[in-house]
Order: sequence, then structure tokens, then C-alpha cells
Amino acid sequence: MEKTKKKQNNEEKINKMNKKTKIIIVILALIIIAGIIVTLTVGLNFDLRYRDSKRVELYLQTDFNISDIKQITDEVMPGEQVIIQKVEVYEDTVSITVKDITDEQKQSLIDKVNEKYGTELSSDSVEVESVPNTRGRDIIKPYIAPFIIATLIILVYMAVRYRKIGVVKTLLKTVIISVVAQSVLLSIMAITRIPIGIVTIPLVITVYLLTLIGLTTYFEKQLTNKNKEEAGN
Repeated sequence: MEKTKKKQNNEEKINKMNKKTKIIIVILALIIIAGIIVTLTVGLNFDLRYRDSKRVELYLQTDFNISDIKQITDEVMPGEQVIIQKVEVYEDTVSITVKDITDEQKQSLIDKVNEKYGTELSSDSVEVESVPNTRGRDIIKPYIAPFIIATLIILVYMAVRYRKIGVVKTLLKTVIISVVAQSVLLSIMAITRIPIGIVTIPLVITVYLLTLIGLTTYFEKQLTNKNKEEAGN
């Protein structure tokens, strides 16, 4: 009777786990599908650094605070994302990058900077430079080779370390779950419109490492159970 009850309890636990797993799989599939739809229809939301933009460089001939320039750009172009950088050797030139800037905004920007720093900049002496967008493939290109090499090393380790629980099974689970994890991450970024920028690669690597840690923990438990079964026999 006790063995029968234990068997029933184990079966109930397995059924509950299978139901939870199915629910999780459905949710992840829906997220990935939604992410694909958003990417194909709307596209990914790239950070200003990687989009088509306009750049203005103002030679101030003096030291300045980026916070002061930011205050000016907020007045001239309220609500617009702006990248402000110090350029040139002596950092006496400010580079202002924005999605777009009109002639009126350019003139207003020059007037306020002249008033703030006592410069004599004119609209004719300041050019608006068009900056082309950076393709997504160009952003990830430097990381492709190291990522592939690291992944191959990890797969070899997985195959050797967990050969007792099945090499093919281990490799397939590692590859599939890693791909799904990255797909979910990119889908969430597409859906929520999180900008693709300088934090994207670190975020991808973090999710990749966490996925490997989770897989390793799972395989270690399976390996321990396998060793116990062999010791019992």
C-alpha cells in the first residue's frame, strides 16, 4: 500500500511538473512569436548612437560642462534624445548628436551657446552633419568569432562531462535552451522597445551565462542520480 501511494504521489508530481512545463513553453513561444511580429513590422528600437542622426559641432574655445550644454539642448529641443560629447584634444569643442534638427533649432542653439560662453558662432560657420545608421550585423560582428569559439568549447565540455546521461541529449538541450533564452531576450526587447545599444551585448552575455549555469545545475543533478543508480545496481 505504501509503495502504491508513493508511486501515485510521484506520478502526480510528474504530471504537475509536466503541466507547468507546458505552460512555460506556451508562454515563451508566444513571447518569441510576438517579438518576431514586432521586429518584422516595426523593427528593433536602436539607440541614437546607431540610428540615422544629425551631428553639430560647436567650437567654444573654452572649457565647459556637459550638464550646461544639456540644459541648453533641453530648452531648444525638449523631449528629444541627445548625445553630448567633448571632442578635440583640448576638449573645447562640443559634439551634439540628435535624431533631427531644424534650421530654427540650430540657430536657437547657437544663440544660447553664444550667450552662455560669450562666443561669436554663426549659423554659416556651423554645419549639420548627417550620420548614417549602423546595421545590427555590424554591431555584433566583433563578437561572433569569440562567441562561436567559446560555445564550441562549452559544448565539448558538456559532452565529456555529462556523457553518462547521453551526449546527444545533453548537446541538444544545451543548444536549444540557449537559443530559446536569447530569442526570448531579444523578443522582450523588441516588444518593450528597449533600445539596442551599448548595454545589449553585456545583457546578452549575462543571459547566456545564467542559462549555462542553470543547465549545468540541471545536468549535475541528473548525473548524480545516474551515479546513484549505477552504484545501487
